[in-house]
Amino acid sequence: MRTRMDQEKQQVREKVWDLLDASSAVLDTTAHGRIPNFKGSETAAERLAELKPWHDARVIKAVPDKAQLPVRARALAEGKIVFMAVPKLADPRPFYFLDPAVLPVPPQEAASSRTSAAVAPRVDVADLRPVDLVVVGSVAVNRAGVRIGKGAGYSDLEFAFLMEAGLISDRTVVVSTVHSLQVLDEDLPATDHDFGVNLIVTPDEVIHCPSPHRPTGLVWEHLDTEKIASIPALAARVPKTSSHLDH
Repeated sequence: MRTRMDQEKQQVREKVWDLLDASSAVLDTTAHGRIPNFKGSETAAERLAELKPWHDARVIKAVPDKAQLPVRARALAEGKIVFMAVPKLADPRPFYFLDPAVLPVPPQEAASSRTSAAVAPRVDVADLRPVDLVVVGSVAVNRAGVRIGKGAGYSDLEFAFLMEAGLISDRTVVVSTVHSLQVLDEDLPATDHDFGVNLIVTPDEVIHCPSPHRPTGLVWEHLDTEKIASIPALAARVPKTSSHLDH
């Protein structure tokens, strides 16, 4: 059952998707129902690559969305290690590990989510390295760093996994590349399990967000038994004291 918070987030999504479609700002037929594949994503990637957190980063956790393909490709071309989640985390080893030193195809090809699934090994959280930079897609963000995704919740789960494993810390920089129409000057709904971003990069500007929210790990009371059962890596981590065991 959808909560009031879910409904408020969906209203924001619909507003932004409508704005993007009305401005012909995406490369797909419509922005609706997805992380928008916005026009100018390559320019945003170039702007991100000029920043110190990017230059300092050696290991990057990235989403597989099309809008962030230029970021992934640039990272691999610069010799950075990239890992991203298996779709819906539906594997006991829920991440693809892309090491440009050993990839059998060029960076631009390897950065494609379809190609990475074919050429990159799948690894468990325990096999990953500490993350310097997290790159996420968003449907909407505000200048305080609050973001709204497409609603599936997988980015928040991945982030929580890595927080609990000690691979993401308060020093890890989180960035979202988006179209300028996705940046809203208003408060956005958020829960304890939603993480915020340190940087927003559009084709036109870089926005520094002062104190983004960071969850400490998985918020089990926000997860239903069906979601837990569908994600092997999550099911394996259910605390013995979790109320889900009684359901």
